[in-house]
Amino acid sequence: MTPAAASLRELVRLRAERPEAVAEAAARRKRRPLLRTADIPTDRDRTARPGRDRTAHPGRLMIIAADHPARGALAVGDRALAMANRFELLQRLCLALSRPGVDGVLASADVLDDLLLLGALEDKVVMGSMNRGGLAGAAFELDDRFTGHRPEDLVRHGFDAGKLLLRIDHEDPGSLDTLHTAARTIDAMAAHRLPVFVEPFLCRRVDGRLRNDLGAAAVATSIAIASGLAGTSAYTWLKVPVTEHPDDMAQVMETSTLPAVLLGGEVGDDLDGAYGKWREALRLPTVRGLVVGRSLLYPVDGDVAGAVDTAVSLL
Repeated sequence: MTPAAASLRELVRLRAERPEAVAEAAARRKRRPLLRTADIPTDRDRTARPGRDRTAHPGRLMIIAADHPARGALAVGDRALAMANRFELLQRLCLALSRPGVDGVLASADVLDDLLLLGALEDKVVMGSMNRGGLAGAAFELDDRFTGHRPEDLVRHGFDAGKLLLRIDHEDPGSLDTLHTAARTIDAMAAHRLPVFVEPFLCRRVDGRLRNDLGAAAVATSIAIASGLAGTSAYTWLKVPVTEHPDDMAQVMETSTLPAVLLGGEVGDDLDGAYGKWREALRLPTVRGLVVGRSLLYPVDGDVAGAVDTAVSLL
């Protein structure tokens, strides 16, 4: 399909002059199943580099995450405003989405609208980010309101899934409101038969800053809580971190039978170390893929295509 905007300059013009172009692009978008269940070559696979696997990875997901800016999380490593340049972010996203084996993207509405107009979401899994109200570093960070996509928005645009962040602090009574809202959102997604990816953490404040607990007990407990939310878990997926000690992952992932993907998180300069952790965790029976953002979009060596291709190879 010819994109509505052939360039970033044209994208800006369309934004101002024809806002209805977003809905039109969403209606025309070629959709695909969440999981490809057959090892069938794709158009991109046929142009993959020689010697690389040219087929889709059946039953697996490789998703690029780009929903950080909507929560005010713009930093990558020591670059405090790395993700603040939307034009650069879109260029990196389009490159990542063009790589063989990349299934789709997770982002807030503004980023997905841009990608729709650029034609970058054809035959891709599109996940809308639902709760972005817990702004990074804010006193109300744990009061993570659903300020992003609603279930009806995802349906209207023909998107394929939603994602919600579920952070629980046992010392914060407001966590109960977050749990309740998350449960009702999962109910609403299930009513539309839309998958929802729940990203659970137990966390606590240390010197005023929120810290996620990646110990085995904490991650297992968060998985148990997330799995039990709502009136059905039929459409619930988990989005989980690799534990502080990667050898604990096998036991931790026995906490639930729900399908899960691994999140990337902050990997710093040790991307090779992250690849190793992901590779081992991807061998576990319930782990079905990766949802990774900043470490692939902003790798230390600047090679986005190389970072993405390596992550795909782990599947």
